[in-house]
Amino acid sequence: MGFVKGKEVTVIKNAPFNGPIEYKILDYNITLRRTEANLIEVVSQDEAHTFVAQNFEGVIDYENLKISAKEKERTLNIALVGNPNCGKTTLFNFLSGSKEHVGNYSGVTIDAKKATFTNNGYLFNIFDLPGTYSLTAYSPEEIYVRNFIMDETPDIVINVIDSSNLERNLFLTTQLIDMDIKVVIALNMYDELLRNGGKFDYRSLGKLIGIPIIPLVSSKGKGIQELIEKTIEVYEDQDPIVRHIHINYGIELEKSIQSLRKKIKLEKPITDTISSRFLSIKLLERDKQTIESLTSYPNFAEIEKAAQSEIKRIESIYNEDSETVITDAKYGFISGALQETYKQRRKNTAKTSEKIDKILTNNILGFPIFILSISLAFFATFKIGAIPMHWIENLIAFISQHISELLPNGMLKDLIIHGIIDGTGSVLVFLPNILILFLFLSFMEDSGYMARAAFIMDKIMHRFGLHGRSFIPMVMGFGCNVPAIMATRTLRSPSDRLLTMLIIPFMSCSARLPVYVLFITAFFPQNPALVLSVIYFSGILIAFLTAQLLNRTIFKSKETPFVLELPPYRLPTVKNILIHMWDKARQYLQKIGGVILIGVIIIWALGYFPREIPSDNSNIPEIVANQSSQVKSQSQRLQDSYLGQLGQFIQPVMSPLGFDWKMSVSLLAGLPAKEIIVSTMGVLYQVEQDHKNVGLSAKLTQEEYISGEKKGEKVISIPVALAFIAFVLIYFPCLGVIATIRSESGKIKWALFTVVYTTSVAWIISFLVFRVSTYILM
Repeated sequence: MGFVKGKEVTVIKNAPFNGPIEYKILDYNITLRRTEANLIEVVSQDEAHTFVAQNFEGVIDYENLKISAKEKERTLNIALVGNPNCGKTTLFNFLSGSKEHVGNYSGVTIDAKKATFTNNGYLFNIFDLPGTYSLTAYSPEEIYVRNFIMDETPDIVINVIDSSNLERNLFLTTQLIDMDIKVVIALNMYDELLRNGGKFDYRSLGKLIGIPIIPLVSSKGKGIQELIEKTIEVYEDQDPIVRHIHINYGIELEKSIQSLRKKIKLEKPITDTISSRFLSIKLLERDKQTIESLTSYPNFAEIEKAAQSEIKRIESIYNEDSETVITDAKYGFISGALQETYKQRRKNTAKTSEKIDKILTNNILGFPIFILSISLAFFATFKIGAIPMHWIENLIAFISQHISELLPNGMLKDLIIHGIIDGTGSVLVFLPNILILFLFLSFMEDSGYMARAAFIMDKIMHRFGLHGRSFIPMVMGFGCNVPAIMATRTLRSPSDRLLTMLIIPFMSCSARLPVYVLFITAFFPQNPALVLSVIYFSGILIAFLTAQLLNRTIFKSKETPFVLELPPYRLPTVKNILIHMWDKARQYLQKIGGVILIGVIIIWALGYFPREIPSDNSNIPEIVANQSSQVKSQSQRLQDSYLGQLGQFIQPVMSPLGFDWKMSVSLLAGLPAKEIIVSTMGVLYQVEQDHKNVGLSAKLTQEEYISGEKKGEKVISIPVALAFIAFVLIYFPCLGVIATIRSESGKIKWALFTVVYTTSVAWIISFLVFRVSTYILM
């Protein structure tokens, strides 16, 4: 992360609640907890002048061009590799025409994204790999990227570099040089370098390191075609800059590297595709994955013994850990190369990002601003979303009325009107609300504010046994829990990953939003934004309490450091925000036309059959919206249907929460996807009142018991509505989430634990909410 000997460190600010501290090093803003910062030795500027850096020895140049041994083909496999926030995914989108989400924080790309396109007669297979600072086997993304390059052996690696932070970004480049592969550097965000007054002779640097460098601005599509053409030149061995160099780490390190290379080359189970020099350097760094990969060598014992001997020799000479010695040498190479090619205009004034952070991450104002930002998003979700929501409701009512007039009475008409239109339409009306919420979330992510939210929240999360980096996957859970759970791969500790996976289901995904909007519109129209804010923050609180409980019982692991990059603020492009919103709209519409439509038809069929009405139903309480005999007949038929029988079967378990059988069945139907809860209610409660179309929210408020002890009472009172919202908030979101937990954790027991735990907690809290609110409102 840049904390290496001889680099100047500046303290920027403290997080609220005496939380982490923000530092600037290598022109990057990094956060550390105080306990971790105490482990770093810092000296004064006067003392620093006495520090003697390791001399940079230059490069070892073999003159010959790096020629590919295989026969040339017209298919190019490209891997995009770079630091987080360097613009890889933006470049990927422009190269391929894809619409992957772009976020201004680490961990957006959590797997390899593949796309295909053609250019200049070539078929390009391009892979967007996770952002990584190095190829050392510390974090899952580092291991993934390294394994991909080794196992898939792409023809060309495009190393994407952030122009505004050359020194830190080039550290990864030095490791790619060690791997002895074909590389093209995409010098991204070049406009920022020029705007900041920097002068960079990238052509000279390219000649020095044997790698062509192409400046570009991927967010605007500038330089993209030049990059493609240069990639083809390198693949065809037509570029004169490309040559095979080795970074010269100095006399002593080079002796150790050569000694290990000789032993590795004696037997070659894997060195035909992996550079023996790279393996030797990794052995000196005590890289565990390299050691494991070399166990297949017949002379592994000899290699391991030699590695330990060389490590001991290096550490005795430099009086430093061997990995630190190599890191210092790499930064020495980078510093020497940039000293000849890069001139940066120094500014005394604070950067724009630092000025903004003085307000947004202020020790006093930071947390209230964060709460206000989330609340503003919820307020807009209701207030602005209510207008197009009303339009869609009217459109659906218009379509329903005209189709009803055209079709004769019968099963087909009932399926189309009371099944498909009422069911899917009741979900479709909430599309504007979801789009508006994602508009705000996209802006927070793309601007860089999301990383600041993690910075602000770390102290609170730390008290509950959560890692500060867990906050970003948790916030991603507001969109969808599945990618949020996959995003936990950015957490280095396995226990932190698993713990975060188990609490993400308490984050209210967008699938639950239609349920909230439906009930809030019906029962809490006076303060919708406040109620929705309470719902979301209640989910966060339950997640925190669950984390603390699990930390004290199941997970008792060693604390891992909190190190988080605070990227510079960037104004999100309208295109990226619209892409993100359209992507969510497309997913929502696909779900309506897929799983929700299938669910609606199944629910309708279960509610439509059998058609015979038993002669005596005096002992079964009826729930209807009015008391006309025709409506009684329709409601009775529904209650005696297969769906009604299923609802009455599970009713004893749910009745202590105040739920009727229709609400109970809706919750059961929501297991595949939470939107089906609303569509199921759209089917079950769509009983016309005096032949007038009434919105679903209005019908929920008007539903009454017409027989039994509760005759004349409202079926869904305020306490019942609160209990129902609480249950939807807490019980697991969908089967896809459970499958993802099973896949990411590697064990089915954690998936089953999530089902049992979340459902049990949902029942208990819903019961308490129902009883307490009933007592208060009595």
